[in-house]
Amino acid sequence: MFSENPRRMRLRISAGRAVMALILREVATVYGRSPGGYVWAVLEPVFVIALLTFIFSIGFRAPPLGSSFALFYASGVLPFLVFTDLTAKLGQTVPFSRALLRYPRLTLLDALIARLVLNGMIQIVVGVVVLSVLLGLTNAGPVISAGRLAIAYGLAICLGAGVGTLNAVLNVAVPVWQSVWAIGTRPLFIVSCVFFLFDAVPHPYGDMLWFNPLVHVTGMMRSGIYPYYHADYVAPAYVLACAVVPLIAGLLLVRWLDRGRIMP
Repeated sequence: MFSENPRRMRLRISAGRAVMALILREVATVYGRSPGGYVWAVLEPVFVIALLTFIFSIGFRAPPLGSSFALFYASGVLPFLVFTDLTAKLGQTVPFSRALLRYPRLTLLDALIARLVLNGMIQIVVGVVVLSVLLGLTNAGPVISAGRLAIAYGLAICLGAGVGTLNAVLNVAVPVWQSVWAIGTRPLFIVSCVFFLFDAVPHPYGDMLWFNPLVHVTGMMRSGIYPYYHADYVAPAYVLACAVVPLIAGLLLVRWLDRGRIMP
């Protein structure tokens, strides 16, 4: 019993080093040594927010909450992009790390953790930067709830991790799945309450939208930015359940993939 502890410790240290090496490799490969890659990570949500602000400010005098169109749409765009970015990045883990996965000391789980940690941290930094600027411009900084914002980001990351892990294996096992997922999730931007409030959706459509976990993430995000907005419909436990189920399924399939039952 006691002889296994040092061995387990060495395995954990080895796994930690592998994850860190994979993170550094992705930083160098995807983002490069120039700041251009990081700048684009910030510009993507800024562009979407600016586009929505321009379109809806023409037809409406004020957003559904507050007085800033940009801040309102940021409250929907930012958590949505966290989910879509993580599912996309994790889903492409095998093609991205195919050569490295041939080494026996590196596993698919190591590669998934590395991509999740790096891209999750990047999305958090992007969110802090964008929200800090917008809140500074609207003088709304002192009234936000940092705790609720953290919960919203945590839920979005958990959901992206769960779905992305499952997609990482399905994209390899069923090649057509990548196209099916891309087509099937196109309406997600429209039905995730990114540019409207869930409370404004009439019955029975609101009851159907409730089952979209991103609606809950967006609601939590907005309740953190607007203290007078009470998102009573938000159920964090439901979002976590929607994240845990695909995560468990994905991790089981990851073991099969590492054992060679599914050829990468």
